[in-house]
Amino acid sequence: MKALHRSHLFPLFVNLLFIVSLLAGCATVKKIWPFSGKGNGQQVIQQEKTEEKLKSEALTYFRRGRFLLAEELFQKIKDRYPFSPYATIAELRQADCKFFEGAYEEAIPLYEEFEKLHPTNPNVPYALFQLGTCYYRLMASPDRDQTFTHKAIETYMRLIRRYPDSPYSFEASRRIRFAINRLAQHEMVVAKWYMRVGELKQARLRLNLILDHYPNTPTAQEASQMLARLGRKGDESVSSSSRGHTVGEERPFWKRLWPF
Repeated sequence: MKALHRSHLFPLFVNLLFIVSLLAGCATVKKIWPFSGKGNGQQVIQQEKTEEKLKSEALTYFRRGRFLLAEELFQKIKDRYPFSPYATIAELRQADCKFFEGAYEEAIPLYEEFEKLHPTNPNVPYALFQLGTCYYRLMASPDRDQTFTHKAIETYMRLIRRYPDSPYSFEASRRIRFAINRLAQHEMVVAKWYMRVGELKQARLRLNLILDHYPNTPTAQEASQMLARLGRKGDESVSSSSRGHTVGEERPFWKRLWPF
């Protein structure tokens, strides 16, 4: 009777072991199988949460003016999620971080790259305005090189031509007028130097250049008045309100050589 009982139990025990091993195998496969619908969904959700968290933290730092920390997080978004819509925003905000830090020359290539990589992005007008503003902030005084002034004008004009209805176009137009007058002021500095050293022919050329190229500027009005005084008083005795002496008046040698 005992032998018969054991013979019945043995197949039952084998079947039980088989079922347990099968269930364990299924659990292992479920853990390692990457294409499980449920597992993949959880992974995507987790990724979205991580990405959203990075974006939220980066924007928080950005709004609080902690641009170095914000810039690092924007870079992480670009590195980890290069095909995400947030990556495009991160590119633009990285340029903004440099801009608000006052690092305009570092911000310039970032804005240029954004425009180049995303020509149809709705934020391109903003990027162009910021690019022009970088050049605008870098403009030198009238007695210095005006390369950045020319670039500011060119960038703002490109913005106005491409996006005339942009909310940035009005301010861009105002800054263009200011920058053009800066170029006129630069020519005026040179004209006054020529007058100071007695080169009145060259001075007239510069003053006429102002009237020809920058006619609608405040400096053009000053140039017109100076030309009128040159015509009235001749080459020998020309007074200028800006220098308070006549051309023939003796001046230190170094001042006569230095145009600015």
